[in-house]
Amino acid sequence: MPFNIDIINSIIDEAREHSHELPWIEFKHNNINPQEIGEYISALSNTAALFNQEHAFMIWGIDDETHEILGTTFDPQSEKVGNQGLSLWLGTQIEPQVQFYFHKTISEDKNLVLLEIGRAFPTLLNSKVLIILELILTRKS
Repeated sequence: MPFNIDIINSIIDEAREHSHELPWIEFKHNNINPQEIGEYISALSNTAALFNQEHAFMIWGIDDETHEILGTTFDPQSEKVGNQGLSLWLGTQIEPQVQFYFHKTISEDKNLVLLEIGRAFPTLLNSKVLIILELILTRKS
């Protein structure tokens, strides 16, 4: 379910407080590769289920080592894959249909994007199961 702006900012602040990324939370600066975003949705959804988390999150605009707010140029509403919007395209690639929502916010005068991903298992991308182990994206055939 989409979050309001206060919850979005709270999730980002809480995620940044950890000393390292958690298996169900991923930080990115400007990654806009649709295939990789789909892989992360699948992997994070599966990983959230394995760790008994309701949601997984991918956050653009945060340094993954220092958790410093860098800002991002990524705008999911303007991204397209062919003639399809990014969200629509991603929805056609993932089985079963997993709820995910892109949320935009501003922190320290910098743009951030929070991708909220519902947990499910198994979640497949192009018929492949993906799981995050030790913060490394692992492809399983």
